[in-house]
Amino acid sequence: MLTPDKQLEIIKRGTTEILLEKDLLEKLAKSYKENRPLKIKAGFDPTAPDIHIGHTVLIEKLRQFQELGHEVIFLIGDFTGMIGDPTGKSETRKPLTKNDVLANAETYKEQVFKILDPEKTRIVFNSSWLETMSVTELIRLQAKLTVARMLEREDFKQRFQTQNPIGIHEFIYPLLQGYDSVALEADVELGGTDQRFNLLMGRELQKEYGQPQQIVVMMPLLEGLDGVKKMSKSLNNYVGISEHPKEQYGKLLSITDELMIKYYELLSHISLDELNTLKQGLANGSVHPKKAKEAFAVEIVERYWGKDAAVQAKEEFDNIFRNGGIPDDVPVYELQWDEAEVWLPKIMKLAGMTTSTGEAMRLIKQGAVSVGDAKIQNPDLKLPAGEYLIKAGKRKFSKIIPKA
Repeated sequence: MLTPDKQLEIIKRGTTEILLEKDLLEKLAKSYKENRPLKIKAGFDPTAPDIHIGHTVLIEKLRQFQELGHEVIFLIGDFTGMIGDPTGKSETRKPLTKNDVLANAETYKEQVFKILDPEKTRIVFNSSWLETMSVTELIRLQAKLTVARMLEREDFKQRFQTQNPIGIHEFIYPLLQGYDSVALEADVELGGTDQRFNLLMGRELQKEYGQPQQIVVMMPLLEGLDGVKKMSKSLNNYVGISEHPKEQYGKLLSITDELMIKYYELLSHISLDELNTLKQGLANGSVHPKKAKEAFAVEIVERYWGKDAAVQAKEEFDNIFRNGGIPDDVPVYELQWDEAEVWLPKIMKLAGMTTSTGEAMRLIKQGAVSVGDAKIQNPDLKLPAGEYLIKAGKRKFSKIIPKA
C-alpha cells in the first residue's frame, strides 16, 4: 500500500472538492497504520439504461481507490431509483417501476466491470435495508432534519419560490441516500458536484447515528463533445459506452484540445507522472494535440471493445478521412421506389441516417451530405430509382439499392 501522502495525491486527481481533505489524510494514515482498507461508496440510481463516458467519471475514481487497496462499494439505488433523484429538476419526476429500475440496473452491472476489478468490487442494492425499514424507523429518520434545512437546497428553494409542486417523497430522497452511508458505514463517498446536498446529508446522518463522518469527494460533471454543456444523450454531445468502436473513436477525435486534457485527467488510466509529462509536452509543442487525441481515443475504445477493435477503428478512420476511403461495412438499405423520384431527406430518414427529415434537411443545407462524389446542398433534391452511396456528416454512410 502506498503512503497516505502519495495516496492523497492520486485521489485528488481531477477532483473538484474534498470535504474535508485533512480528515481524509487522517483516515488514510489510520488505514495505512492498521493495514485496514477504507470503505469507498458511490451510488448510482439506474434511471436510464444508456450509459455514456460521462457516467464513468465516478467509476474511474472508484478504480483509483480500488488500486490503492481500498474496499469499493458500488451501490445501485434500486429503491431510491423508484423515487427519482430530484437534483436539478424543476418539476416532480415520474417514479419508475421496480421492473424499469432493475432492467436499467443490469446495464450498469454489465458495464462497470470493464473498469473495476469484479473480484474486488462489492455490488449492493439499497433495497436490502430500505425495503425493510419500518414506518417508525422512517419517521425517526425524517425527524432528524427540518423542512427549512431541505429548502436550503437550491432546486427545492427555486421550486418553492415559483410555486412549483414539491412531492413529500422528494424530501425523503436525500434522507434515504444519506442513510445509505449509515447502513454501509462508509468512510468515503464519491459524487458529482450536483450531488453536494445529498453527499453532505450522509455526513450529517452518520453523526446523528453516532458514526464517524464520511469524507465527501466531489467530481466535476463532464462536458460533452461540444465542450460547453454537461454530457447528455438528449443534447447529442455524448460518447456512448455501447456505441460502435468507429463511432466512439471518431467522436473522441472531435473534442477540442482544451477538453482533451480534462478527458485525460478524468478518464485515462495513464499515471500522474505520465499526465504531467503530456501536459508539459502539449505546452512546449513537443507533443502534437492530434497525436494525444488519437492515443486517448484508442485507449477508450480498447477499454470497451478490446485492442483489435481499437486498432481497426483507427485504421478505418485514417482511411476515410485522410485517404478519402469508404468503410468496409457500409450498411445497405433496400428502398421501395413507389414514385418515379424519392425526396433525398426521406431516403436518409428511412435508411436510418437521421432521425427525421428535418435533421436531414439541416445537414444538406450545411453541405454535410454527399451522394456519390457530389456534395448536395439542395434539400429539395429527389433521386430516381437506382443505386447510391450517401454520406452524411463525417462518419455516416449508407448504400441505397432498389428493393427487388
